[in-house]
Amino acid sequence: MFKPLATLSVAAALALAAPAFAQEKQTGDSPTDSQLDLGQPASGPQLGQRYSRKKFDDWDLACIKTQADEDPCSLLQVMNGPDGNPMAEFSLFRLEGGERAVAAATIVVPLETLLPAQLTIAVDDHPGKRYQYSFCSPIGCVAQIGLTAEDIATMKKGKTATLSLVPAPAPDQVVKLTLSLKGFTAGYEAVDVVKNQ
Repeated sequence: MFKPLATLSVAAALALAAPAFAQEKQTGDSPTDSQLDLGQPASGPQLGQRYSRKKFDDWDLACIKTQADEDPCSLLQVMNGPDGNPMAEFSLFRLEGGERAVAAATIVVPLETLLPAQLTIAVDDHPGKRYQYSFCSPIGCVAQIGLTAEDIATMKKGKTATLSLVPAPAPDQVVKLTLSLKGFTAGYEAVDVVKNQ
């Protein structure tokens, strides 16, 4: 029905973009520092690569290696489909200065998702909320959502959240993915706070 996501590390780049570097041609005979490859550590994450800084039960504090002193991190969980293959991912960070949203999340689902059917997220037996998809890229379709203080409180108290999506090839069916909330509270307190501009 759905094809599994080919590479989930690219999705992190959508939410936490690493800086891009432009090449400039220098004049003169001797090279400058900007023209020389100063090397990278042979071990550990490479520039632009996603890595797990810390585990919180079923959640990862996933960071992108940058040249900054502090790498940007989000709270991440990959969800498997019925066949056990990675099908979607949920990546979250906290917001500072939001009017209603205290956190933002990026959810990546397979390309063959019926977009008008929207994405539904429900925690335990609470009523679900529907969210629109923002865009699609070669790795999947993306919903960028805001979460209120009430949403976060519900997730902290919950055991699981169910993400429901509709496959485009089978619009009469609903695929339900389980998002474990084990470790969510501790992970939420540790994840980055981003200023809302």
